[in-house]
Amino acid sequence: MSNPKTLDPDGIKRRLPHRYPFLLVDRVIDYQPGESLRAIKQVTANEPWVSGHFPERAIMPGVLLVEAMAQACGLLAFVTREAEPDAEMPPEAPLFFLVGVDNARFKRPIEPGETAELAATLDRVVRGIWLFQARVEVDGATAASAGIRCTMREA
Repeated sequence: MSNPKTLDPDGIKRRLPHRYPFLLVDRVIDYQPGESLRAIKQVTANEPWVSGHFPERAIMPGVLLVEAMAQACGLLAFVTREAEPDAEMPPEAPLFFLVGVDNARFKRPIEPGETAELAATLDRVVRGIWLFQARVEVDGATAASAGIRCTMREA
C-alpha cells in the first residue's frame, strides 16, 4: 500500500480561493491525481449557519454540502493538473468554477460535532468540462451525493 498523499490547510488554501467562512474542506487525507480525492470537514457548533438552520436542531444546509463536494472536486482537478507532465501552470493559480450539479441527493442530515468525509472521483474531461462523482459520508453512511461539473479558467 502506498503512502497517502495529503494536503494540510495551507496546501488547500494555495489551491482554492475560498476562505472562512466559506472554505469547507479542512484537510485532504488522500488523493490520486486523475482519479480520486478524500477530504475531511469537521462540522462544528460555531459554524455561521448553526443558529439559523435550524434553531431547534442544527443541520448543515444542503447547499453547503454541495459546495463542500464541489470544493473537493476542485482540489482533485487542481492536483490532477499539477501532476500532468506537460501542463504549464500559469503564474497565478487557475480557478475551477462550478458549472453544474447533477442528481443531487440528500440521505441524512449532518449535525455539529460530526465529521464529514468528502469523496470525489474524476469521471472524465470533455471539451474543458471536468465531470466528477462526489459524496459526503458520516461514519461510513452516505449523507449526500451528486455529479459535479467544473471548468478551469485562468485567474
